Amino acid sequence: MTMRDPILLTPGPLTTTLQTKTAMLKDWGSWDADFNAVTADVCQRLTALIDGERDFVCVPLQGSGTFAVEAAVGTLLPRDGKLLVLVNGAYGKRLARLTEMMGRAVSVLDFGETAPVDPARVAAALAGDATISHVGVIYCETSTGILNPLAEIAGVVARAGRRLIIDAMSALGALPLSAQEIAFDAVIASSNKCLEGVPGMGFVLARRERLQQAMGNAHSLSLDLHDQWTYMQKTGQWRYTPPTHVVAALQAALDQYDAEGGRPARLARYQANCEALIQGLRELGLQPFLPAEIQAPIIITVHAPAVPAYRFGDLYQRVKDRGFVLYPGKLTEVETFRVGCIGAIGSAEIAQAVHAIGDALAELGAACGRPK
Repeated sequence: MTMRDPILLTPGPLTTTLQTKTAMLKDWGSWDADFNAVTADVCQRLTALIDGERDFVCVPLQGSGTFAVEAAVGTLLPRDGKLLVLVNGAYGKRLARLTEMMGRAVSVLDFGETAPVDPARVAAALAGDATISHVGVIYCETSTGILNPLAEIAGVVARAGRRLIIDAMSALGALPLSAQEIAFDAVIASSNKCLEGVPGMGFVLARRERLQQAMGNAHSLSLDLHDQWTYMQKTGQWRYTPPTHVVAALQAALDQYDAEGGRPARLARYQANCEALIQGLRELGLQPFLPAEIQAPIIITVHAPAVPAYRFGDLYQRVKDRGFVLYPGKLTEVETFRVGCIGAIGSAEIAQAVHAIGDALAELGAACGRPK
């Protein structure tokens, strides 16, 4: 059994660097000017990630990414608006469910679990329903790893005169996303995905004009992005107790992000991890669920071994004993498990992980052998 902390092969929380962990050793006063300066710096840098300095603002929010998704929809979707949700996995379904639960009109366009969003079908749905005011899409659907064609979707939505809300939870910081190239009203993400911070803070990068018009839309006091933003503009402070250590860790993670070379370098490392992981799993006889052309370099869904001895719980524990944490599958029709390729890891950790999975399968009597 390994004595180090396990490497997290998940879509978040992720394995972080010592520098990021060390940033959490200092205690901060939540109303202190020094902490307010950290918040302002982090927000400015997050807005810059989408080339949005001119027209967008960053509204940070306590909690997981889903808190920020609910806040974005509840604030930016008018109470008499209607959201069309483009679904091809669990997170699209969650987006539709939270919209329905807050009492807003919602329509679902479902593409199944094996295909990306089809922009032509989106165009047809918008043409057929004039009551749709907004469209919600998951950039990278991490329940499978599907990469959706964001630029094409954004073009269809813009040409139809509707407004786009993007859940870029496991995409921002690695996959391309620029407000200078595509039209959208908001991007939602969190501190603990491709930016390699720690969990506890979501954020919404919202078009300033739309946020200014959103007063009174929110269904919740704590999830009111307009109120959060206007308060921060007046005071420099969060409305309620902020996750101070998480914000400090994110600032340190952004320092490392810049030092690595920003988005192009982060994407290149993740792509190399993804390619090495897929190749290594194939050599174990394990087959990826998705074809390469729609696979995002974030997390790989893998078909479970078709052998009687296989149980995911057994595989999970034996791989964890060897120093790596896997992720269960989230599909409804096919048995799978997932292996992430993001976080503060590189080729060495990927090679070790593949070796650990192979050894664990052999120990369980569930080894598949090399593919023919």
